[in-house]
Amino acid sequence: MATMPVRIPASAFTSPRRRKLSLKGYNTIPPLKTRTCHVDDGYVPRASPNSIGSLRESIAALDAKVALLQSQRRELEIKLEQAVRLQSPVLRLPSELLSSIFIIGVLGMGDENPVMVPTLMLVCRYWAEVALNTPVLWAKISVSPHDSLEKARRRLERSKSCPLDIAVNFGPRIEYTGSVTEQIVHAMDLFRPVLWRTRSFNLSVPNRPQAHAALLRCREDAPLLETLTIQIHHSMQEDHYSTPPFPLFNGRTPRLVSCSLTSFNFGWDLRLMSRLRVLKLGGYFNAFTPSAKTLIDILRQCPELEELALRNMSDVDSSPCYFDDSDPPPGTKVIHLPRLTKASFYYAGIALTRQIMLQMSFPNLQSLEMCYLENVTPVLQILYAQALTRLPLRFIRIESCLFSELKFLNLLRHLPSLVTLALVDVEDVSSHFLKGLSSSQPWVCPRLETVSFDGCTSLDWDSLRTFVEARLPANPHAYARYHTTPTSIVSSASAAAAHHARSKGRHPPRINHPSAIMGPLRLKAIDVTRCNQISKEMIQWLRMYVAEVKCESAKGIWGEPAMS
Repeated sequence: MATMPVRIPASAFTSPRRRKLSLKGYNTIPPLKTRTCHVDDGYVPRASPNSIGSLRESIAALDAKVALLQSQRRELEIKLEQAVRLQSPVLRLPSELLSSIFIIGVLGMGDENPVMVPTLMLVCRYWAEVALNTPVLWAKISVSPHDSLEKARRRLERSKSCPLDIAVNFGPRIEYTGSVTEQIVHAMDLFRPVLWRTRSFNLSVPNRPQAHAALLRCREDAPLLETLTIQIHHSMQEDHYSTPPFPLFNGRTPRLVSCSLTSFNFGWDLRLMSRLRVLKLGGYFNAFTPSAKTLIDILRQCPELEELALRNMSDVDSSPCYFDDSDPPPGTKVIHLPRLTKASFYYAGIALTRQIMLQMSFPNLQSLEMCYLENVTPVLQILYAQALTRLPLRFIRIESCLFSELKFLNLLRHLPSLVTLALVDVEDVSSHFLKGLSSSQPWVCPRLETVSFDGCTSLDWDSLRTFVEARLPANPHAYARYHTTPTSIVSSASAAAAHHARSKGRHPPRINHPSAIMGPLRLKAIDVTRCNQISKEMIQWLRMYVAEVKCESAKGIWGEPAMS
């Protein structure tokens, strides 16, 4: 048996020179092993069909092995990626710590995002399990036209035994009162067994029958209830439901600190209104308005009251004997409210407002709103008497009221801590009032930074300009951005301020007058909306000296804005 020699290319038998030229573009082919056969030298036999099949089978076997190896490689890559992810600090957090992070991210940011918790659950299976096992994330339950009972039932199961924040919120629409009443009843039947762990309860319904249908199921004790809100949108209907024959929550709400009632008459049970810190009442008219004596009795039960708001209430009859006095009637004890910081009276009647303010002592009041109260001069007298001792007011808003301009200015002289003064639709504010605020003997409200004259059309431009200039600092270099030379900003008011600053070194002021220790602060914001007497050029001048100027845009013929 002879072995076939390796095939030699024909160019190997040519001359050396020709062979060298022919090898330039020649690529050597690796030798192939061939089987032995009894043939002459230089003969290559043809491949048999059996060898072709075997080669194809070998290639297919190799392809299967490659596919198997690639599959194993992908599995190993996935395992490697998981192993690398497990080394991340986030995924190595204990479930308790991750649950605390969820609570801070969802509940500690103020307004809760309803899709935040589902988004966390979509990150991975571990996060989903942690979120499902965190009851606090499911403690806020709401039933409304957009929140179904099934969703409320599911959140109720996941909340386990933690305190709940329950809200039954239906708007003022009364087109489908039958279906709304049925949903409210079903919702209250669902929440009735868990009232013992309810922390806040918010009920907002269109009318009184629906409110009573819901509150009839609130007869169990509420030992954890802290915030109660009941709002009836249509308060002038169904008067025969105005006197409920039952006490709410069995009269046992030891932790209740905030109560907001709108058009709901619960008999003014003092057991429900004691030890409150926030009291908001509104929507009571005619015979359903609580008397001044009832409100004063409620206030006596709340010595730690921090916020008081009376809104949309009919006025009561007042005693004319004490209407012009700033002292309480004889034989009555003044209610001392050391923590009261915010009071709001919005269409509550001047007689009712005056009688309540006359019975209170509020040495730490910081915010006061009086809107639609007719003549508030008696209230200003009460505030003046309180300011003689202590009254740290920082915010005052008066809207659509009448008052004595001189008495209001005298009150402001004793309010050195005032920061914001808002006068809306007040016709009694004239140029004399602004001239009084511009006086430096001593400065009135030296810390005033924000003023609003919305709808005050009795002011003229000269007094407003003087008021703004009087609040500018005496240093002319403070306005290099707006002015090129220091002499361009000198005016009568700024010169007076400079003279006052120089006189402070020669005559040290008394310490008991904070307004004399320092000059007034520069105005940061001014609102002249609906002041038709203020032109576009005047607005541009105000923007040179006040950082924020708010005004109503003038309208063109076709309603387009003509001034920014």
